Amino acid sequence: MSSESLDLNEAASLGSGGSFWTTKAVRDIPAIYVTDGPHGLRKQTGSADHLGIGASVAATCFPPLAGLGQSWDPELVHRVGEALGEECQAEEVHVLLGPGINIKRSPLGGRNFEYLSEDPHLSGILGTAWVRGVQSRGVGASLKHYALNNQEHDRMRVSSDIDPRPLREVYLRGFRRVVEDAAPWTVMCSYNRVNGVQVSEDPFLLTRVLRDEWGYDGVVVSDWGAVRDRVASVAAGLDLQMPFDGGVSDTAVVEAVEAGVLDRTVVDRAARRVEALARRGASAHRAGATYDPDEHHALAREAAIRSIVLLKNEASLLPLAASGSIAVIGDFAQSPRYQGGGSSHVNPTRVDVPLEEIRAAAPGVDVTFAQGFTVDGAGAQPELVAAAVEAAAAADVAVLFLGLDARQESEGFDRDHIDLPAEQVDVLRAVAEVQSRVIVVLSHGGVLDLREVTAHAPAILDGNLLGQAGGGAIADVLFGKASPSGKLTETVPLRIHDTPAYLDFPGEHRHVRYSEGLHVGYRWYDARDLEVAYPFGHGLSYTTFEYGTASARAHGDGVIVTVQVTNTGERSGREVVQAYVSVPESDQVRVPCALAGFASVELRPGESRAVDIVVDRRDLEYWDIRLDQFVLERGRYVFSLGSSSRDMRASVEVSLEGDPVVFPLTLESTMGEVMSNPVAASLIAQAMPMPDLPEGDAMGTDMARMMASIPIERTLSFGGGAASREQLEQLLSAANAQG
Repeated sequence: MSSESLDLNEAASLGSGGSFWTTKAVRDIPAIYVTDGPHGLRKQTGSADHLGIGASVAATCFPPLAGLGQSWDPELVHRVGEALGEECQAEEVHVLLGPGINIKRSPLGGRNFEYLSEDPHLSGILGTAWVRGVQSRGVGASLKHYALNNQEHDRMRVSSDIDPRPLREVYLRGFRRVVEDAAPWTVMCSYNRVNGVQVSEDPFLLTRVLRDEWGYDGVVVSDWGAVRDRVASVAAGLDLQMPFDGGVSDTAVVEAVEAGVLDRTVVDRAARRVEALARRGASAHRAGATYDPDEHHALAREAAIRSIVLLKNEASLLPLAASGSIAVIGDFAQSPRYQGGGSSHVNPTRVDVPLEEIRAAAPGVDVTFAQGFTVDGAGAQPELVAAAVEAAAAADVAVLFLGLDARQESEGFDRDHIDLPAEQVDVLRAVAEVQSRVIVVLSHGGVLDLREVTAHAPAILDGNLLGQAGGGAIADVLFGKASPSGKLTETVPLRIHDTPAYLDFPGEHRHVRYSEGLHVGYRWYDARDLEVAYPFGHGLSYTTFEYGTASARAHGDGVIVTVQVTNTGERSGREVVQAYVSVPESDQVRVPCALAGFASVELRPGESRAVDIVVDRRDLEYWDIRLDQFVLERGRYVFSLGSSSRDMRASVEVSLEGDPVVFPLTLESTMGEVMSNPVAASLIAQAMPMPDLPEGDAMGTDMARMMASIPIERTLSFGGGAASREQLEQLLSAANAQG
């Protein structure tokens, strides 16, 4: 049976959910099961909901994307995706709802723990790896949340108001890469509006961009409850409304077709796509599939290790020796924060507790514990602080576990600030007064103000959110069993006031203006030459790396940049080499530099290796608002290679031919634009002799530059009637025809 033979009621029925988590079975078209991700399977066993309230089956809780992204490791992300796919097969789940690749526009975003980065290139590369990994196991992915879902405040109504260039170059760029390179089975449209239009009803986003430009042929599914008017949504390009609504929207679609308001072919097209998804998911399911929870836990630990960022390590305080005494302080050491809240909350198969893992990793060490603070919002507890100070003073070193509790950041609301809780800062200060060897381990999903931590702690490990095996991973890094190699995926500012969206977040009256334009994340801080606490891409190691001279060569439509990297330390380690591009002589508004590629290399002490970074032309293009398309600009491109966005070690220049860009001349074209066209310049000079301009300044004015900025139509009044408007239009038309 094919959807082409379905009657109208059946075709309309395929376009909405059969239950909270399933599609409908129609005739021989099977129903399939979809459920939340993205860092673990959340298949509910009891009452269904989208907020993480109902119980779910046990599943491996891998590091959430905010943590996993810090690995900068596509191969590892792919393996995590494979494991997620295997668990979906075992639980008879056909589509896993992830990954989330929205840009972290503001550190206040409540759902930032679910997203990968402030940078579209990194988000696109890692998102592609995740989708390929999941789908390699016969399970579909659902790329989300398309598009501009960058805040939780008023998320079902707010309009993200944005100009074309940042829309294309920043906020849609990652989605484009994943769609073109990984072909996700589904794309999930977001709750919000974009430039006043509900995304679920926006033919520009759902059809023109996604399908016509990017060639997407999968299913567009709504976020749960994102559809306001299904008739308008189907017309715009939505295929599947979730969840089940009792058939109300099916009836509305049928009535709209019968009334001539909605084209029947649009309904049939959506039904065909849903049918293809259902048959694909059902045929790829492996009955009786199983997985090894221990193997997946080991992979979760490997992923967590690679995701830890060593922010600071004065006097090589880390790694610790497995001897002497350690005071472990902080509630998170015994009750770890390892994932976010809301619809992505996973019921883990097990949880490694940091305190227990530290004791297991160093059995000869005297490890004491002090809670230090509570996370219940009760504020400072003098007796807990005193106990922490006593433990720290008596130990050789103090390890403080600080961060944010799930009640302080979650889906559904944005944060009010980026401060650590005051009671935790108080404990840090008190401990630092009696112990000079202080190590801070951070657990959080969103960026924190780290000025106090940096001032009082010689060593800082940023764990972000590390999943169920994070406790063991932290112990491995603390004692040097593993060398840290993670890198920050977003800038850590000094103050919230310095952040790009500070003045326009979260907006007002259902509108939020993206006034920072292209200057998102590190691009903003670089353009304004602002100091930051820790830059994008930053992350230290237990060893050191030296970069040699860089070279570059053409590669298809892109460039391969190569640099020699040497491990100059005494430990093996992994370095993530980052390539940033700038276009110094660009005619366009450009950010100072943008990530264009990266690659990692693992080296033994003294080992040296050439690292190749493949730069795709898609990461060099700008969106030309005049042509309404991407353009590779002709000119000189500078590739800077380094260990972070502000730690450049080598650079190389490449001249690219670029795309031919020809714009028809009109009466609104300036004299400068007209005279730069040889054909037009010759014709105009014959018909409209321009007066000789005095050399140098005239009345303190550079007359040539002033004249170049004047629209040619306005020069008619300077010509003393030498040419008419009609003659000028004919000359421009002739120039356009010849040029």
